[in-house]
Amino acid sequence: MTAPAFTLSDLTGDYTLDPAHSRIGFVARHAMVTKVRGAFNVFEGSAVLDGDNPEKSSAKVVIKAASIDTRNEQRDGHLRTNDFLDPETYPEITFVSTSAVVVDENNYELIGDLTVKGVTKSITIPFAFEGAAKDPFGNTRVGFEGSVTINRKDFGITWNAALETGGVLVSDKIVLEFEVSAIKNA
Repeated sequence: MTAPAFTLSDLTGDYTLDPAHSRIGFVARHAMVTKVRGAFNVFEGSAVLDGDNPEKSSAKVVIKAASIDTRNEQRDGHLRTNDFLDPETYPEITFVSTSAVVVDENNYELIGDLTVKGVTKSITIPFAFEGAAKDPFGNTRVGFEGSVTINRKDFGITWNAALETGGVLVSDKIVLEFEVSAIKNA
């Protein structure tokens, strides 16, 4: 016997991101020939889902910039300097939604303000609803995945190095990736 599916209305409520089961990552091209993937290991977030009026849903995420992790200590050290994120001066990267758009029953766009290194720009993140479930602890859990491409120069992150063969060491375009599991607040 299978459990009944959740309706969007059933999911209405306040949620807290579950960092242990979520990932906020990024992809950048390196030396014009490969991709470097990384993630932020420390973040928190909240969301309000309105199942009856999904356009009224909202989200906020706060990322600790110093938690950047590309699995390379030397590169991570450079990313923590003023050449890139400068977490001593700008300890947090934030995203605060300003509106939501329903594309279809499983796809949404979250529009909001992304602040990186003290610069705020409006971005639109397409999200796919991955489902909802009751976990073994009785919590209602929802999942969303999305990604968006930004230009790091728009946020004042301009450091680069020219390559002898042409091109640059680090791409201007960065893909931000969101794999989110959130738990409904009791």
